[in-house]
This record gives sequence, C-alpha cells and structure tokens, in this order.
Amino acid sequence: MDGSIMEGGGQILRVTAALSCINGASIRIHKIRAGRSTPGLRPQHLSGLELVRDICCGNLEGGTVGSTEVTLTPGKIKAGKHTADPQTAGSVGLLLQVSLPCALYADGPSELCLKGGTNADMAPQIDYTIKVFKPIVEKFGVHFDCDLRMRGYYPKGGGEVVAKVNPVSELSPVTMTERGTITKIYGRSFVAGVLPYKLAKDMATTATRVIRREIKDLYINIQTLQEKDMACGSGNGIIIIAESSTGCIFAGSALGKKGVYADKVGFEAAEMLLRNIRHNGCVDEFLQDQLILFMALANGTSRIRTGPVTQHTQTAIHVAEQLTQAKFTVTKAEDENASNDTYIIECQGVGVTNPHF
Repeated sequence: MDGSIMEGGGQILRVTAALSCINGASIRIHKIRAGRSTPGLRPQHLSGLELVRDICCGNLEGGTVGSTEVTLTPGKIKAGKHTADPQTAGSVGLLLQVSLPCALYADGPSELCLKGGTNADMAPQIDYTIKVFKPIVEKFGVHFDCDLRMRGYYPKGGGEVVAKVNPVSELSPVTMTERGTITKIYGRSFVAGVLPYKLAKDMATTATRVIRREIKDLYINIQTLQEKDMACGSGNGIIIIAESSTGCIFAGSALGKKGVYADKVGFEAAEMLLRNIRHNGCVDEFLQDQLILFMALANGTSRIRTGPVTQHTQTAIHVAEQLTQAKFTVTKAEDENASNDTYIIECQGVGVTNPHF
C-alpha cells in the first residue's frame, strides 16, 4: 500500500492496519505520510500500529518514529486488555478508530486502555466519538462502552479513555437516507486548567447567536463547564450536536488556541454544524469516512446519504476496495430535498464473519 496517495496521512495507515488485522493478511505500507512536513510515523501513528499488532498477536517491522515503511504480519485476534500510550497529546479518538474494528473480531470481550489527547486538534474530540460516532456505528451491530477517565490536552496529553468492546459474529448493513427535521441542538463549552471560565461562556454565547440566525425555533442548550479534577493540562473548546427526527446526528466543534478569541472559536463550531446541516445528508463530514470500513465489512448493502464526499472518505473507499472485495458507488442524490452537494454512498459489503462464533 502506497501511504502517500490521496489523503496521504495517518488515515491510510489506520484503515490499512485494521483491515490487515481483520483479514489476517500481511501488509507492507511504504511512503508513509510522505507529503507531510514531518514525514513518516509520528508517536501517535506508531502507538496505533503497535496496538493493532498486540490485538492480533502479530509482528510489526519498521515500527519506529520517523519510519516511512512498515510491515504488519497479523496473527490471531485475541480478546483481553490492550493499552496504547503515545506519551504525547496524540488523539485517543484516532487510537480507537484503528483498534475498535479489530476488537470486534476477537474471541471474546476486549478492554482498550487508550491514553493521549482527548480533545486534540486535527482529530475527533472524544465527545464526538461518544455522542456522534458511537450511536451511529452501533446501528451496524457494534457494541462498546467508552469510559472517559481523564481529559488530556495539547501539548502534554495525559488523557485516558477505556473502551470495552464486545465481539460480533458479523456486522449488519445500515441504511441512512432520510434526514428528517432537526429536533434538538445541545453542546458543551469547556475550559480546563488555568483558563478563565469566561472563555467557556463567550464561546457558547457566540455559537448560540450564530445558530439562531438560521435555526430560530429550537432551544439551544450549550452547557458551560470549568474542568478541574478530570483534566490534565489547560485547554478550551466547544462541541455542538444536532439530532434529527430520524436519528441522524451531526456536530460542529472547535478548540481554542493561543491568541484566538473565544468568540471566534464559538463561531467556527457553529458554522461547522450549520454547514453539515445545510446539505441535507444524514451524516456530517467527519463521520463519513469513519463509517466506510464498517460498510465494507458488513454483510449486505449499506446506503448512506452525505454532503460533499471528503478526501478522507475517498481514501477510505480506495483502501477498502483494495484490501477487501467490497464495492462502493457514489452518486448524486436527486430527490426534492437534495441540494447540489447531496450524495449517496452505497456499498456492497463483504460480510466478514468472526471465526470464533
């Protein structure tokens, strides 16, 4: 697998490693993150690969920080307790992304102890994983619990999440093609560590005002919180979630950075949410690519209505088609509710079964 194609980053590694583990087939990935400013494996990527290696009692060659080529030779996927700790603020959500699919095909329940950044930039916040990803992926027949023990922020990390995963015999296909109406908007605006509580209020106030301009008839409930005991380090951020009458869930989120005003952070999250509601799809731009692997593994045809198809999604489809017999088609949605940017992703899944059932 050429690690520099399309999205060209950690995502190719995650999808490839998970499918290698599930298929029990050895894989060599070269030109890893070749186009990035710091090419090769970063600590969080290495940690994810080591976690997969441990779950499948496999062998990993080239597993060092900075390496641009690795070979993963999987063994038998085994249940039990597995730990990953990049010792940075590398994303806990991305560690779950690579390990959860593997644990589904184990011979019993797994406990994944994942450490690092829970609310990190360029990755799903753990709140997104629990509130958006989890309920939707459970439609495929996945069952897991996510216990958030400690939040960790850039640059130190120090966060900890324990995911308890039950194995499946096989995954069921999912159809999500009816968006329905937005029925609920709520969220969480937080500060942690030394940052003043006022930042949380400012982010929430701005976000609420921006959403109100477009969605006038719903109560918007954004909690403001100052995290004390449950946080390692300092940070601020916001996540806003919208639910629809048919069970679709969308989110917009943003994290504070040094020198960025709190109201700008609130504005960014609100705009992101609205953008993902406007296209009349059933999943947001961040869930899209996370569902591709499950669609490929499911036994039957899945159909999911989306907004513009992201490069991450195109990359996940490419890798899934290379490494499985799954077949994807992406077509423009033509119904009366569709905008110019509404698509249907359809997949004939391969129906991978768990040999332990």
